[in-house]
Amino acid sequence: MSAGSARRRRRLGAAVVAAPLVASMLLTGCSSGPAADHSADAEETGTAEPAELPGGGTEYFPGKRLIALYGHPDQPALGALGEQGIDETIARVRELAADYADFDDAEPVPTLEIIATVATAAPGPDGDYTAVTDPEKLRPWVDAAGEAGVQVLLDLQPGRASFLDQARVYKDLLTEPHVGLALDPEWNLQPGQVHLTQVGTVDAAEVNEVTAWLAELAGPDSPQKLLVVHQFQRRMIGGQEDLEYARGPVRVLVHMDGQGAPGDKEKTWAMVRDATGDAAPLGWKNFYRVDTPMLDPEETMAREPAPAMVSYQ
Repeated sequence: MSAGSARRRRRLGAAVVAAPLVASMLLTGCSSGPAADHSADAEETGTAEPAELPGGGTEYFPGKRLIALYGHPDQPALGALGEQGIDETIARVRELAADYADFDDAEPVPTLEIIATVATAAPGPDGDYTAVTDPEKLRPWVDAAGEAGVQVLLDLQPGRASFLDQARVYKDLLTEPHVGLALDPEWNLQPGQVHLTQVGTVDAAEVNEVTAWLAELAGPDSPQKLLVVHQFQRRMIGGQEDLEYARGPVRVLVHMDGQGAPGDKEKTWAMVRDATGDAAPLGWKNFYRVDTPMLDPEETMAREPAPAMVSYQ
């Protein structure tokens, strides 16, 4: 093991969550409610130190690789993140990240991708086919992750609502330097569509709208703010050639969500890679229960380019 790898392992420490989301298990009820005002604590020294990202520094790429557990805190059926409590989840994702410490010089950053808004089988009172989790229910997870040096991504499954409207619900959480956003077009319904009958899509213009809002929210002096866009079909991102992959501090990562046999996943990876080109870093998802078989870390890293994010569902 190299000295750099040993240092990375020591920084990762110990502790918690992982398991796959089964697409057909849609929830019909998460609580919704207003976000409380949480202002950042700052030392009154006259000149504030610039905020750092988990793992140190102010940039994700190059130099960092996010290793994520995916799910909803209260719903084990939606992914491994909900299979245990906060502390256990943090310990588990740290251990998972440590498995990626020896492949290259990229710093493995333990990450929680938390489903904040959940696609639903029923339209609900607003007719939007989505359930919005109260931001204050997620606050303990966000705070614990920040204290432990763990990255957080808030994942949106908007149904017939808009990505931007849902992102605004989590404005207070997204001001935290260790919190980014993930958009899941699979669950972004067009008029007349319903989940599991059609695969949702998003146009590049809508993604760019979110990117612009997130850049303004972060401010010019912010460390990089990550926006992940999930994809497993080319059509899921309309007009992808017009996608803004960087705006102010915001950096977009396109995440390959294909599942199944290794050969099928490789084809999906090639499609996402070719559609994105070298404009943005790429992510790869491993599914505990539906990949046949699920790739181990060494097999996962045998991609070109190497994934800048690996998530486990």
